[in-house]
Amino acid sequence: MVTPVQFTFEETNIDEIATFAGRVAVFVTPEGKLDPAARRVNRLTKGAIARLVEDEPKAGDARVLAYPIGMAAEAVDVLCLERNADVPTVRKAGAELAKKRGNKNLLMCVGNANKAAEMVFGLALRDYSFDVHKTSEVKEDARQVTVMATKPDEVAEAAAPLLAVAEGAFFTRDLVNEPANVLTTTNFAERLVAMQDLGLEVEVLEEDKLAELGMGALLSVGQGSDSPSKVVVMKWMGGEEGSAPLALVGKGVVFDTGGISLKPAAGMEDMTMDMGGAGVVAGTMRALALRKAKANVVGLVGLVENMPSGNATRPGDVVTSMKGDTIEVINTDAEGRLVLCDVMHYAQETFKPSAMIDLATLTGAVIIGLGHENAGVFSNDDTLCNSFLRAASQEGEGAWRLPLGKAYADQLKSRIADVKNVGGRAAGSITAAEFLHRFVQDETPWMHLDIAGVAHVAGGTDFAPKGATGWGVAALNRLVSNRFEVTDGK
Repeated sequence: MVTPVQFTFEETNIDEIATFAGRVAVFVTPEGKLDPAARRVNRLTKGAIARLVEDEPKAGDARVLAYPIGMAAEAVDVLCLERNADVPTVRKAGAELAKKRGNKNLLMCVGNANKAAEMVFGLALRDYSFDVHKTSEVKEDARQVTVMATKPDEVAEAAAPLLAVAEGAFFTRDLVNEPANVLTTTNFAERLVAMQDLGLEVEVLEEDKLAELGMGALLSVGQGSDSPSKVVVMKWMGGEEGSAPLALVGKGVVFDTGGISLKPAAGMEDMTMDMGGAGVVAGTMRALALRKAKANVVGLVGLVENMPSGNATRPGDVVTSMKGDTIEVINTDAEGRLVLCDVMHYAQETFKPSAMIDLATLTGAVIIGLGHENAGVFSNDDTLCNSFLRAASQEGEGAWRLPLGKAYADQLKSRIADVKNVGGRAAGSITAAEFLHRFVQDETPWMHLDIAGVAHVAGGTDFAPKGATGWGVAALNRLVSNRFEVTDGK
């Protein structure tokens, strides 16, 4: 569950700084120079801030002045930032404040509006916890962050779209962190339908409709579960009327036992995160709606549960996709691609998108190759791929392009069907991408993001505690802003 941060933006007021009872944050340069707000606090503390940084701190240093004389604050956090610090560095400074303040209210004394907004974003991203199921803990009220600046309205305006992205990332984290007995396919769909209140158009396709459409691959994954399979379509049409949308497609396996190809018991509890791709799509759509993006974007998620039962798909079964291709199921634990291929085909047939991006916690092989630092990126279109890699870099979200090719696709040849769903251990992430590539219409620019290593981590990151990260919401939002958003009526 999100721990909400409530931000207020005010004009700098020395009397309020003096009487603030929580923690106060100010900023200095590596040369020990105090910015205007820090100089004011320095005067209140009889020069204590200047003395604290006499030895010229290094960029990134965070020093604490506890119980400062002349102030009611519990502590003053003095952060060292270069004047020309880049966006990731500024955001990390905000995240550091989130960790330092604990459960205390915070007063940030800042200068540059854009830098302050990025710092607010970093703080917001890191100030998250998921404790809705902990009955023994006292739930804290929402903590306050007051941002003081000479031009607070400019800071608030610059921060607003960033806070929309933070809320989208929080929505993704909540979904990924939820246990599967809570986040069933039905519950997931209900949460997405509730986003109609934000202006999204949301449609839920139930099993009878999916069968009518011929989504045999997707339905084969969920047929062993009591939870009904669904596809949810979210539309945000804030761009030019009639222009083709960007399609985002997410794998939403709310729990993955592996099916008849049962996973080992150790670590299976983490398979609540196997709907991470759908979670990122949902969070991105939420962010776009909250910031009223001037773009046409459609988010589609396939929601299923992969369970063993007397009705479950067996290894060796042959299923038919919506496209019409027959698929030999070699391993029922390679189920995500069966979900995605039908939703991708539906997205192309229904919306004729200008580009399509699918996201999935698809393979363990990508973790072997890239660890938890980078998502695997595959694409048939250099322009789309390079645009995303640039957006991911701007947002500090790791992504690395991997190859495609006929030799990898040949590993998927089946003796009895058009294709099989796995191609062996070699290049497992690439053959999975090639399986999906088969369902991309020639004219559609497409990118596949394998987020198995970055969606959920055992240790915290700079901007998230351990667990769900929300990786991808910021990068996709940036991609939409850079490439797909209408600017000045064009």
